[in-house]
Amino acid sequence: MSWFESLILGLVQGLTEFLPISSSAHLRLTAAFAGWHDPGAAFTAITQIGTEAAVLIYFRKDIARIVSAWFRSLFNKSLRSDHDAQMGWLVIVGSIPIGVLGFTLKDQIVGPARDLRLTATMLIVMGVVLGFADWLASRDEEGGRHRVVKQRKTLKELGVKDGLIFGACQAMALIPGVSRSGATISGGLLLGFTREAAARYSFLLAIPAVLASGAFEIKDVIETPGHITWGPTIFATVIAFLVGYAVIAWFMKFISNKSFMPFVIYRILLGIALFVLIGMGVLSPHAGESGS
Repeated sequence: MSWFESLILGLVQGLTEFLPISSSAHLRLTAAFAGWHDPGAAFTAITQIGTEAAVLIYFRKDIARIVSAWFRSLFNKSLRSDHDAQMGWLVIVGSIPIGVLGFTLKDQIVGPARDLRLTATMLIVMGVVLGFADWLASRDEEGGRHRVVKQRKTLKELGVKDGLIFGACQAMALIPGVSRSGATISGGLLLGFTREAAARYSFLLAIPAVLASGAFEIKDVIETPGHITWGPTIFATVIAFLVGYAVIAWFMKFISNKSFMPFVIYRILLGIALFVLIGMGVLSPHAGESGS
């Protein structure tokens, strides 16, 4: 991988990680359209550490409060009813599905799941799901001629069942084209949570999964020298961090009073365009993969 490739891929990772459009799909497509080799699951996992560092800094006060309350609750029973302490447990519970599936389906994730036809399908399907979930949220918030405004849930109403459902949605993001934030936010909206609550928990829930995934990939890379080019990969990770922080700040303001429909339309159009290009033979389903 060249330094120019790492710059572009780092920018793509930072721009798309927190938007509900799938960063893994965009990294894959960038390589395919540019005629580069697929950056691969290892590159994606390591550069995601950069974007998760942006989450850690942006939500540092929330994270510090949650970790402190959770740790103190281990030794003080009276603190176990505290919302922040419960959030600590809910992040742990929500991380179980992706941990189990990520470990058991690793070979499929780095192989067959990177077919561009599957990516296109997931872009469209999850775009429709996100659109429906967003429509439900808008209907509740705006009410109507024969409907009263319905109060949506906040994170204080998040329970273990909700956490597991959020976690199952996050696990779907193991398939390129799904989008971690898109799947978890869609799940949250369908469960009746506000846009802000769904996005906030989505970002917090991603921290253990992404850091663990990155750590395992780094371990594999160290044990298999030559599997990845460290210099450009670290450079891409730094770029992803800087761009990702700016995107988080923008996105959290955007969702406070805006619909997700622009992302829905973009996902569906991109998925259709991919199928057209593949069908016309302009793009191979395996374009950019190593050895192709």
